[in-house]
Amino acid sequence: MFRIETEVDKERQALLARRLRDTNTERSPVLRALRGPGERELPLHVWALDEDGAMAGGLTGRTWAGWLHIDLLWVSGALRTAGLGTRLLARAEELARAERGCGWARLETWDFQAPGFYRSRGYDIVGEVPDYPPGVTEYTLTKRLG
Repeated sequence: MFRIETEVDKERQALLARRLRDTNTERSPVLRALRGPGERELPLHVWALDEDGAMAGGLTGRTWAGWLHIDLLWVSGALRTAGLGTRLLARAEELARAERGCGWARLETWDFQAPGFYRSRGYDIVGEVPDYPPGVTEYTLTKRLG
C-alpha cells in the first residue's frame, strides 16, 4: 500500500533527481561514459554592460556533453535592433566551441519571443509544442557550432 502526497519537499526532490540520474546512468552506456571522471556541467554567462556598469543585455546558459544550452537571452528594449543580441549569442557560441569543445547549441523560445532571430543566425527548429502555454507555441532550436 502506498500513500500519495503533493507537498513540496526539496529533500525528496534531490533524492528523486539522484535516483533518476543513477538509473539513467546504469541503463545508458552513453551517459555512463559521459558521467565518468571529469564530468562537469559548467555555467556560461555573457554580459553586456553600459558605460555606467548597468546591464544592457545578457545571456546565461551551460555546457555539458559537447552542447551549449542557452537558458536566457535578454537585451534592453532600446538596443534590440543594434546587434547586441547577435554579439552576445556569437560570444557564447564561440566560448562554448573554442574553450569547451562544444559542437552544438540548443535553446527554447516562444513564438512571440525570438524564433526568427535565432533562425536568421543559423538555428533550426527541431521541436514545436503548440499551446504551451495556451495560445503560445514553444520552439526548440539547435545549431551546429563549427
